Amino acid sequence: MTAPRTTTTRTFAARTQGNESVIHDPLTGLTHRASTALGSGRVRLSGTDVGSWPEIHPAAVHADVPISVCWSPLVRCNLACPYCLDDKSVLELGRAERYRIANLLAESAVLGVDISGGEPLLLRDLPELIDVLVAGGCAVSVTTNGTHLARRAEALAARVDAVRVSLDGPDAGRHDRWRGAGSFDQAIAGIRAAIAQGIPTQIQAVLLRSTARVSIRAMVALAATLGVSGVTFLQMLPIGEGAAMADGEQLTDDEALALLAELSSTADVSVRLRTREAAGGFTVIRADGQIWRNQPGAHAISSLHPLRTTSDLALTARDGSA
Repeated sequence: MTAPRTTTTRTFAARTQGNESVIHDPLTGLTHRASTALGSGRVRLSGTDVGSWPEIHPAAVHADVPISVCWSPLVRCNLACPYCLDDKSVLELGRAERYRIANLLAESAVLGVDISGGEPLLLRDLPELIDVLVAGGCAVSVTTNGTHLARRAEALAARVDAVRVSLDGPDAGRHDRWRGAGSFDQAIAGIRAAIAQGIPTQIQAVLLRSTARVSIRAMVALAATLGVSGVTFLQMLPIGEGAAMADGEQLTDDEALALLAELSSTADVSVRLRTREAAGGFTVIRADGQIWRNQPGAHAISSLHPLRTTSDLALTARDGSA
């Protein structure tokens, strides 16, 4: 909701369209439009400048392939979040197949790849997979629960463009209730290690009806204390294991927007909301190599087909993609 206050230059991915450029921000996951042509591929830009450019929904770009994708190369996780979007019955592909998918994404016109899971830091070859994507011109982020981030931050620092750490509460009592004893302290240690290594770092938090109102301000205060680049509050999606909680815990987009509007515009960190509407049409590549897309409004997710060639990423009006 508030504009980023950092003037730090960091890596984005750009695509030229006529006299303008479309910019993917790996830290926030947002798409921006610049009024000047900035070239195509990985570019170094001011975070302040990019944050001031108009934000657009990826569907408005009318691209042939997604602006960005979420790639979940594994379903394994050391935690068990009750609203997890992943399908634990999906089989994980082997190492060779992971590299095949990384190379396909690198060869495509996709600007951004967020590596998620499961817990991506459980992958020993994660740095090498990032290298493949970066060599192809992608901006790469990793979304993690943070529990293994402290020990892996140094190896990621020279590679990844951003890290997003998921928290369920602003303190151990509220966070560990959902994720297990000790997980908060480990995540905070991971955030501090990532910042110390110079990795652009953001906190992500899923809004739940039972906790949002009492935790949201404290989460922003924690982010300011830690020195992260911002906080993104995510609307809960009724997908995967989270479907069982949806009736009791989902906020409407209007309710979530009203909650965030109560935050002071003078917050010391950038604060934004990813609504369910904004998540509609988003492309996910699961651990078995199958492409899925959120339906409009992100009230469900649909399986499309395996990712075998770059043409399998093509967007169509029929699948409601963005």
